[in-house]
Amino acid sequence: MDNFTIGWREWLTLPELKVPAIKAKVDTGARTSALHAFFVEPFINEGLQMVRFGVHPLQKRLDVEVVCVAPVKDFREVSDSGGHREMRYVIETEILLGETSRRIEITLTNRDNMKFRMLLGRTAMEGLRVEPDKSYLTGRTQHKYC
Repeated sequence: MDNFTIGWREWLTLPELKVPAIKAKVDTGARTSALHAFFVEPFINEGLQMVRFGVHPLQKRLDVEVVCVAPVKDFREVSDSGGHREMRYVIETEILLGETSRRIEITLTNRDNMKFRMLLGRTAMEGLRVEPDKSYLTGRTQHKYC
């Protein structure tokens, strides 16, 4: 994805989590990416620490839910933009921006009161250029929700 240009907001896909489309705010001020999770349930499966969580991938649509399962990469303290600290589960998953793929770390947190269900943090943007006055440079993902 080197020299790939994105706008300040982009549609992306989380294929491993079975999220066909989610609008993300590109946030160079955030170190790690964050995904809206309206419930987070840790569990053990065959000795691996896992997490099950629900995502409302579309803004203003609580009727659309995707239940995701992923291995836990970490559980760490994260500061939000207001300086509030909270412990968050961290997963690693693939994202698709247009036709381009990469693996990134994502923290899970409740973003019900936020405009965007996902933030794409700067560690996920390595090698990318951001055009802060442009949107959807990777295209508008046609979502497959009801």
